[in-house]
Amino acid sequence: MNQPAPRALIAEDEPLLAAALQQELSRAWPGLQIVATVGDGLSAVRQALALQPELLFFDIRMPGQSGLDAAVELAEDWPGTGPSARPFPALVFVTAYDQYAVQAFEAQAIDYLLKPIQPARLQKTVQKLQQALANHAPYAIDLEATMAQLRHLLAAPGVVPGSSASSGAALTLIPASSGNRVHMVPVAEVLYFEAADKYVRVLTAAREFLIRTPLKELIAQLDQRVFWQIHRSTLVRADAITTVTRDEAGKLHLELTGRPEKLPVSRLYAHLFKAM
Repeated sequence: MNQPAPRALIAEDEPLLAAALQQELSRAWPGLQIVATVGDGLSAVRQALALQPELLFFDIRMPGQSGLDAAVELAEDWPGTGPSARPFPALVFVTAYDQYAVQAFEAQAIDYLLKPIQPARLQKTVQKLQQALANHAPYAIDLEATMAQLRHLLAAPGVVPGSSASSGAALTLIPASSGNRVHMVPVAEVLYFEAADKYVRVLTAAREFLIRTPLKELIAQLDQRVFWQIHRSTLVRADAITTVTRDEAGKLHLELTGRPEKLPVSRLYAHLFKAM
């Protein structure tokens, strides 16, 4: 039985570049169906979940949410992993990065395209994708392997827009607001951080504070041996974790000393809690 033609989604915020990529793809892969073209990361996630294509072409720099963040959110929210679930799409990043950052993409075997798109390079990408899809039935991409690749890319300096390698000593005090006051909160008392709209919540056993520093910037200033990321929006103090439970849907939740709530663990970070 012949497999149906693969479908692709393009996420690119520059309309001319999106049109150029679609045109070059039609030449390099006439049988490929472009089912949607979107201009931002949030729309990319929404459309990918709705359409569930076999291939994704994500621009790294997009308004609102980067292509890498969109890929992480999509991997976390991809429906199910059972026999009836559709496999996770093959992922190609489109980037204008220099060679230093490109090395991270090469090392993690997630394919990439440099802007402006070169037909010869695109042809190699097409061949790689066709081979990957032909080796699985039908079009089955290993979600766990993709998760591992995304974790490495998130940790690579210079890959996430606006990120950089951490320098200097880790934070020990955080100026944070509660009402109309600013408090100097010792990091040693913080149990977890949670991104919420334009703020980050800072939770101790007894209090809650707010800061404006984005979670990505905060991560670079904290000791990652002490604070573990368990979700795209959550960092927890590792030695405050008391229990890890799995619900009926297979999702993990943490409980922390001194806090009543249960915190969800995303697929991307579930590997941290595999039994040794």
